[in-house]
Amino acid sequence: MKLTPLLRSAMLVGAVSLIPATTAGLAAVDGRSSTQFERLETVYKLVKLRYVEKVDDDKLEEGAIDGMLSALDPHSSFLSGATMQRINTMIDGNYSGLGLSVVMDDGAVKVVSPMKGSPAAEAGVKAGDYITHLDGKLIYGGELDDAVAQMRGEAGTKIRLTIFRPGRDQPFDVTVTRGVIKLEPVTWELTENVGVISVNEFSNDVGNDVNKAIQDLRAKSGGKLEGIVLDLRQNPGGELNEAVALSDLFLTKGDVVSQRGRDASEDEYFKAESVFPGDAAKGLPVIVLIDAGSASASEIVAGALQDQHRALIMGERSFGKGSVQSLFFLDRARTSAVKITTARYYTPSGRSVQEGGIEPDIRVPQLSDPDARRRSEQTVRESDLRRHLVNEAGMDDRKLEGDRQDDPRFKMTAEELKAKGIKDFQLYYALQTVHRTGGVKRK
Repeated sequence: MKLTPLLRSAMLVGAVSLIPATTAGLAAVDGRSSTQFERLETVYKLVKLRYVEKVDDDKLEEGAIDGMLSALDPHSSFLSGATMQRINTMIDGNYSGLGLSVVMDDGAVKVVSPMKGSPAAEAGVKAGDYITHLDGKLIYGGELDDAVAQMRGEAGTKIRLTIFRPGRDQPFDVTVTRGVIKLEPVTWELTENVGVISVNEFSNDVGNDVNKAIQDLRAKSGGKLEGIVLDLRQNPGGELNEAVALSDLFLTKGDVVSQRGRDASEDEYFKAESVFPGDAAKGLPVIVLIDAGSASASEIVAGALQDQHRALIMGERSFGKGSVQSLFFLDRARTSAVKITTARYYTPSGRSVQEGGIEPDIRVPQLSDPDARRRSEQTVRESDLRRHLVNEAGMDDRKLEGDRQDDPRFKMTAEELKAKGIKDFQLYYALQTVHRTGGVKRK
């Protein structure tokens, strides 16, 4: 069964490993904890006896589990019912909807990223937007499952989103026509003899897909491929093993990433040459594009290629999610599960990206987006989430935002770029950089 689209399923963002829940090892839990549950039992009895209406036991049990996990960190949660059904729907293949990855942020539905080419992206919905109303109905403070269910629907039907965008003074409405969302984790194209490979999610076989993309691009260029731009923007993560595989595609030695949990005996180190032999893009310059929507598995790849000096990282500072979640199924039918943060991960040089994220080698603003500057000043990252894990190095995240001086290279306005036919300035700048690296001058 494909477990890939988990991370695109509106709630799951990060590097995930999948582990069946067993009782093995649970005996090691402190026996004194049983007495701590006396208060929980007391509250349960009070609710059953005194609550104004009769309450179902399953509802109380699931509520207790959900509350316990949500008290830990933003990425640990209980999955059941509609949530699991939605995951299974996406696992099975395509679905009809808007093509949005969203999370609940302090009662508000926040867009993590719109899928590239999706109805939501085409309508102008952006990462960091907050959806406050659906067809005029307030959804703030409601359940995420309910909001997602309303956004789903038959292809061709329309829905009106009321959006609050940081950097704008007033909310505004966007009408989106639902479509069939095709899960395409990897897409690629040849642009002026430069291969542009977009990885939209870290699903099963991403490493193999990118490997095929490189070979196809070499063939289409007639052996004149000048370089590779690996686009990880707005990629919220996916399977840890696929992040390792994609990194290994470009590396020939050393570490890719390490995973370290509470018990040092369970630490894991992932090495290059463990999945793919050699460098699939040998002899070619590689640029990796990242932004505030690049999280976890995306940061693993960017960090590995940056530390090993195999790629130039370009764009904006990434999200800063340096933790790994494990999914434990609670029954054989996989109708419910718990997702728990079990480890932090570290780049080859020993950096934790938790809170701080990956800082690009060249910071390139998205000048073609007229709202980019105002939005960047209020961008929400891992360090802004309630109960986020603290970076063990004691990093002051605010210092990373200290350099606000304008770069003289990036003075053009969105209108000027539009007049020149440049729709994506970050990609344009990356392509120009590859040409300069290869000694080819382009206009």
